[in-house]
Amino acid sequence: MVAKKSLINCTIARIASLCPHPPLAYLFDMSRVLIAGRLALYPNITMNKRFSSLLLSFVCLSFSSWSVQASPKIETWKTNSGAEVYYVHAPELPMVDMQVVFDAGSSRDGQLPGVAALTSSLLDQGAAGMNADQISSGFESLGAVFGSNAGYDSASVQLRSLTDEPLLSAALENFKKVISKPVFPKDALERRRAQTLIGLQAKQQSPGALARDAFMSAVYQSHPYAQPSAGTEESVAAIKRKDIEAFYKQYYVTKNAMVAIVGAVDRKQAEKIADDITSGLAQGEKAKALANVSQLEKANKVFIEHPSAQTHILVGQPGVKRGDSDYFPLYVGNHVLGGGGMVSRLFAEVREKRGLSYSAYSYFSPMRFEGPFIAGLQTKTEQVGEALFVLMENINRYIETGPTKEELIASKKNITGGYPLRIDSNSKILNYVVVIGYYKLPLDYLDTFNANVDAVTIDQIKDAFKRRVTPDKLVTVMVGLAAEDSEESKEGS
Repeated sequence: MVAKKSLINCTIARIASLCPHPPLAYLFDMSRVLIAGRLALYPNITMNKRFSSLLLSFVCLSFSSWSVQASPKIETWKTNSGAEVYYVHAPELPMVDMQVVFDAGSSRDGQLPGVAALTSSLLDQGAAGMNADQISSGFESLGAVFGSNAGYDSASVQLRSLTDEPLLSAALENFKKVISKPVFPKDALERRRAQTLIGLQAKQQSPGALARDAFMSAVYQSHPYAQPSAGTEESVAAIKRKDIEAFYKQYYVTKNAMVAIVGAVDRKQAEKIADDITSGLAQGEKAKALANVSQLEKANKVFIEHPSAQTHILVGQPGVKRGDSDYFPLYVGNHVLGGGGMVSRLFAEVREKRGLSYSAYSYFSPMRFEGPFIAGLQTKTEQVGEALFVLMENINRYIETGPTKEELIASKKNITGGYPLRIDSNSKILNYVVVIGYYKLPLDYLDTFNANVDAVTIDQIKDAFKRRVTPDKLVTVMVGLAAEDSEESKEGS
């Protein structure tokens, strides 16, 4: 006999070496869930080498039938309680991935920055008579995985489960209890508060984190995006249990929710699942609309003294929102400017030609409102001036000229060539489905993605960048030793 745990790990390793289709990380993840689920079905089975071989055959057979769904078909409807549902049938694996997404991100924090993040993190710390350990072990014993998180625009709860019965029904029941009957125990709140405060204190030692928070504050000013999603030490310390309960009661409701389901369940099963997991939620009201993002009226520079080995530089402004007509020209164009890694212009000019930074990059981060356009790098303090000069010079030049024909062709090939890897697992498809549903993008978004990329022209890129990136209104944030003095000592390229 071989120890169960070690043999499981050995089996997983063998699966990884024999199954060629999925990416390794996904394969390991799925293998663990499948194995745990099978053992849950047969808790008294002896985990010997013969059983390991049989299990190996089962899992590899599952993966061998797994194929990339080039264009997942998205279906949508509403639950009986009014929540929107987005569904993709993916029968290749006996698994289902789902998310319930609420308009309950940090943009809803109001006067208590950090309350959305705390609420999300406390959902699985106690619910319906179960404590945190019971909730965790309950999912684990079923081979299911639970998660929760909160961003700027939304908060979500996730479940991954085998579709075998009774495992699926039991996992769904636990999931429903956690999202509809959380109790937010005082001791759990204090633990999470302490953990959050430690993280916020540690952030003071991270120049990159300081730069990011300062950048968002300077770019978004009075808009909710300006507030750090994790809160501040003062706000987190002030949050009470009643604040958590009030936030949950207001935002974790059916009219403020959407459900995304991807996996080996048919439409009828998906309808039943969506109805069931939302039935325990209060109907409530949809969250009120937030104010639009204001465009910057002038440039702004922020300097933060920090004893770091390198100075961190971020430059940017409000960029583009989800569903914006300029999205694809900006996305493709930025791939040439700074989003294409080692083949981008910023990387070539800043690192390859001058050795001023290990990397230089730029990206657009679309959100409900105009998410940020950010260009950034890290450099030695004595090189700050030159590095910033080169960064801005290349941004300005790109706005005027756009990409070359050759750069555009290469960029499109890189983006469309890598597209299959973006939808090569149910979890990745689910993430796209969530974005499509939550931000009301066209249901054929994935179908038309490559065509939209291929349709982008140089003139479209130049036009979009000239309107969306304004050099004389950019925010510049620098965090490092004597950052301001160093910036004044800039050199030409």
